[in-house]
Amino acid sequence: MQFLDTSHGSDILGDLVDVILDNRDYLSEVDGSIGDGDHGINMAKGFRLYSESIQGQSLSLAKAFTTLANTLMGSIGGSMGPLYGSLFLGMGNASKDLDTLDARTFGDMLSAGLESIQSISDANVGDKCLLDTLVPAVMDYRHAVDDDDSFTSALQALRNGAERGCESTRELEAKIGRAARLGERSKGHLDAGAVSCCLLLVRLADSTERHLERAAA
Repeated sequence: MQFLDTSHGSDILGDLVDVILDNRDYLSEVDGSIGDGDHGINMAKGFRLYSESIQGQSLSLAKAFTTLANTLMGSIGGSMGPLYGSLFLGMGNASKDLDTLDARTFGDMLSAGLESIQSISDANVGDKCLLDTLVPAVMDYRHAVDDDDSFTSALQALRNGAERGCESTRELEAKIGRAARLGERSKGHLDAGAVSCCLLLVRLADSTERHLERAAA
């Protein structure tokens, strides 16, 4: 059985920081098509501040997620701070006091993050937002686990669901946020929140897979 040692929090979250900083300009470019054009700037600011605040520390997954959540909620304006803060806070709370995560408890952690966002937002799949990425990614992951797929296979399902969900926003009409004012003109463009969510989930899957261990028989 494969499992993740939750002591690798600093390393895994460090990978999430890297993917946001590396895609700062791209995220702002995507956002500039139908939004304010500052999504990459704001996300990079929050993730950089988190990275600076934990420099030299070795954090558990729960502590790293919680610290990132608090940093994002305190440093990113608009809706993204509370939304991503809620996601990571839910994931941190779900993994608290757990030394290891197997495929199912990792899925519980993902679901807790999704439920945390849904508790503060009225947005739904189809509204052209980050939930269009997050919901199918989590659902595909859970379905893989329910089918008794390996942890590695379930992580691939997470990637596939995230990428498919993100791409689906291209032909959606925005129903929430600033892009909603464009109506039909918002079609033909990806949603920046869906893109950043996809980048984060794919990198989370990549990093988690690199840190998987196999329990002794």
